[in-house]
Amino acid sequence: MSQQTARRGGAAWALVITSVAGFMAALDNLVVTTALPSIRNDLGGGLHDLEWTVSAYTLTFAVLLMFGAALGDRFGRRRLFIAGITVFTGASAAAAMAPGIDSLIAARAVQGAGAAVMMPLTLTLLTAAVPVAKRGMAYGIWGAVNGLAVASGPLVGGSLTEHISWQWIFWLNVPLGLALLPLARLRLAESHGTGAPLDVPGTLLASGGLFGIVYGLVRGPADGWTTSLVLTGLFAGGALLVGFILYSTRAKNPMLPMRLFRSRAFAGINAASLLMFLGMFGSIFLLSQYMQGVLGYSPTEAGLRMLPWTGMPMLVAPIAGILADRIGGRPVVAAGLFLQSLGLGYMAVVATVDASYTVQLPALIISGIGMALFFAPASHLVMSSVRPTEQGIASGANNALREVGGALGIAVMASIFAAQGGYETGQTFVDGMRPALVTGSAVVAVAGIAALLIPTRRRTEEQSAPAEPAPVLETAAH
Repeated sequence: MSQQTARRGGAAWALVITSVAGFMAALDNLVVTTALPSIRNDLGGGLHDLEWTVSAYTLTFAVLLMFGAALGDRFGRRRLFIAGITVFTGASAAAAMAPGIDSLIAARAVQGAGAAVMMPLTLTLLTAAVPVAKRGMAYGIWGAVNGLAVASGPLVGGSLTEHISWQWIFWLNVPLGLALLPLARLRLAESHGTGAPLDVPGTLLASGGLFGIVYGLVRGPADGWTTSLVLTGLFAGGALLVGFILYSTRAKNPMLPMRLFRSRAFAGINAASLLMFLGMFGSIFLLSQYMQGVLGYSPTEAGLRMLPWTGMPMLVAPIAGILADRIGGRPVVAAGLFLQSLGLGYMAVVATVDASYTVQLPALIISGIGMALFFAPASHLVMSSVRPTEQGIASGANNALREVGGALGIAVMASIFAAQGGYETGQTFVDGMRPALVTGSAVVAVAGIAALLIPTRRRTEEQSAPAEPAPVLETAAH
């Protein structure tokens, strides 16, 4: 990369372009949740279709995340970033124009693939454009914009659904994407990574395995757990994931080196992250429908009422960072997970067909504080658990496992909901949601236990020191 090209990029432009792109990708994780009842009314479909409307995005995003970053390293980060924006924008338009639930799910899957290429390259391109002395501030702004997207997702989705139509949660991406394309071409500098070979077999094994398991969990309640397709999906998916692990222990340039999990710190924080997102995403999936379908809130009202949970990280995250610097990340992360577990359990107890918002509010605030205490220290624990040369691939692995946890959470908790209740009446919905929330609470509590198993800060640094160097795979902290 020439100095002239780098100068042409400019740090300010890089910050704006990558932040907006990250905002779009992060927003689409949760923006659809408050629109689910309206989508169900317009396009039809059962519970499993609503699950796939969310999971099709998170699943393709998760399994292709590290592969997307590797593509950018190999063929040019700016080039692949532009390609990712193009795919994401086009799929957003296709989702907005979807004539039926199946075509919407297909568009969401393509959206996730575009985001998987676009999102991990945002931080890499930003790093290349910003001087070392100013990167901390740039990362902070980039992270705040992504946090705003997560916090505002249910509210944005609810407001657009209520005041215009649910299609506009997807149309919103189109003008943003079209504006970013020429800016990225003209203002971002091109860069490449190490040129390590792409791990196509690993990507296929991981993708096939995760798809099989999620497919079996989603279809099980509707088709029956002993039907051939469900059993095939679960067993084949499990076999492919075992194959992925065995392959990754022997491959020369694996997408996810299994040796990283020899570090207790790395294994612990990744287990905690996967379980945290499993409990959180599955709960938000059901609670957003509960607030509208049972309590009668409008989409906007539901989004606003979820802000004490989803928006709390914007207020508490800086405090969590200060605490982590003073006492270490492990106790802060563990406390956050136990608070999140407590909040979900509290909601399971107080949820009724006529529960007032005052009764629900403590659960939402406790869950929000817990989520806020988790995010920033967890990212630091991931980075400190490996050598600097391995931080890119470590971040990519953690991000991918979080997204996988989200997809599995929706599938698992919706299966519990379907087994114990349904959409017939408000009471049947509550009957199904309560055991699902209890399960989510228990899963997040296990995540807290996993976090307590992480070594202390000094032992973590010693543990990461002898790790073997690996090719750098830059990706985003998401």
